[in-house]
Amino acid sequence: MKKLSGVLFVVCAFTASVPAVHAGGAEVFQTCVECHGASAEKSAMGKSQVIKGWSSSQTVDALKGYKAGTYGGPLKALMKVQADKLDETAIQDVAAYISGL
Repeated sequence: MKKLSGVLFVVCAFTASVPAVHAGGAEVFQTCVECHGASAEKSAMGKSQVIKGWSSSQTVDALKGYKAGTYGGPLKALMKVQADKLDETAIQDVAAYISGL
């Protein structure tokens, strides 16, 4: 049984360290709430645009630009770190979510 416990521990530890392959837009947006507000109504740190009301394509373009390092203002470096964590599906999902706020 000890051997099985060790194997289960390794599997659980590995699984916990692997980022989710896909999360819904609302779930992805939870990482944005602290700076942008629960409804995307805030200017992040008083320096960004308010993203509430953005179209899905505007958000997709911004997030892809942050990833590429071609978009952004004073918080560009901070947003690049956040955007780099998102795959294409997560970008599309969070963009759709934001557009509906």
